[in-house]
Amino acid sequence: MAFKGGIILSLNAMNRILEVDEPNLQVFCEPGVVHAQLNAALKPRGILFPPDPGSTKMATVGGMASTNAAGMRAVKYGPTGAWVLGLDVVLPDGSLIETGSAGSRAKQSSAGLELTKLFVGAEGTLGIITRLRLKLMPIPPARAIVTALFDDLESAGRAVQETFAAGVSPSAIEILDERCIRAINRYRPGMDLPPVEAMLLFEVDGNPPGVRWDAEKVAGVVRPLAHKVEWSDEPQRIAALWEARSLVGAAIGALRPGSNRAYCGEDICVPVSRIPETLREIQEIGKRYRIPIATYGHIAGGNLHPGHLIDASNPDEIRRVLQVADEIHALALRMNGTITGEHGVGAVRSPYMRHEHGLALEAMRQIKEALDPKGIMNPAKLFPN
Repeated sequence: MAFKGGIILSLNAMNRILEVDEPNLQVFCEPGVVHAQLNAALKPRGILFPPDPGSTKMATVGGMASTNAAGMRAVKYGPTGAWVLGLDVVLPDGSLIETGSAGSRAKQSSAGLELTKLFVGAEGTLGIITRLRLKLMPIPPARAIVTALFDDLESAGRAVQETFAAGVSPSAIEILDERCIRAINRYRPGMDLPPVEAMLLFEVDGNPPGVRWDAEKVAGVVRPLAHKVEWSDEPQRIAALWEARSLVGAAIGALRPGSNRAYCGEDICVPVSRIPETLREIQEIGKRYRIPIATYGHIAGGNLHPGHLIDASNPDEIRRVLQVADEIHALALRMNGTITGEHGVGAVRSPYMRHEHGLALEAMRQIKEALDPKGIMNPAKLFPN
């Protein structure tokens, strides 16, 4: 959105996969390539681009880089930035630079400042990404999923901590709260998920013997805390459960017919040790302002996505949901977390940046002014105005 007017530039039509460098496990592509389409093209070669946002069918790799999107498998494989080796960027003065060493196909470099990481997560405030050089990896040969049902949110949070304490590194741990479960069952009745306060999906991947050991270990660790635990390495069962997770963003609207989901205060990230109290406090905030909240997210990294349901034609509900978002952002900072785990700051979260970063925000502003002295790149974003 152009808050100060001007030109909105869409890069969706720049959607070509330019080259797959299979021996060096790299791909060169344009920013409009959709994540799911990229991995579909790579799959026949037995390789993939591991970052995996829940919006895989619509998220572009340029957008993922611009917000440093994390996603479901970030706990094991890291956010998008960990897989970006280089970028072509048009700077505000019109010059074109290549980061990550010009012409390089090396997987690492210590030559100079890490400019690639500077543009990753900058949300278009420093320049326009026109090409990406991405690192790839072989597709893990085996995968299993552990499903755990919990009667209370706190036990679900503790189960995540206990899993890591047991020495297991899942590729993903996702949470669906009671409202999300109800929403999925209404949206897709065939899923028939049980009515509990929280459901965790643990994914483990790797070689077949290791996957089986990890799945059994996770099941054993969380069983004393859970209402029910089961695991499967059957591809159809795994696909069905991940489908349930992928549906939730669209499904929660079914909880309140005619409602809209308010995308504010929807992307906090807190330390794993603070997850149980954060989950409970989010529900308390919703009760206090009479706004139903369905929470899901990448709980392994502490990244939570509360979904607020409002009647967008009701000014009082809009006022109350903005108060909900404000309290959720304050909650994240109070829990020693961050206001955004992967969606980015934009304009909505910019008022919280000084609280989160302190004097470091001024260093960011100086970099912005050095590269974009006229302030033409995404003005009114990131920095408090």
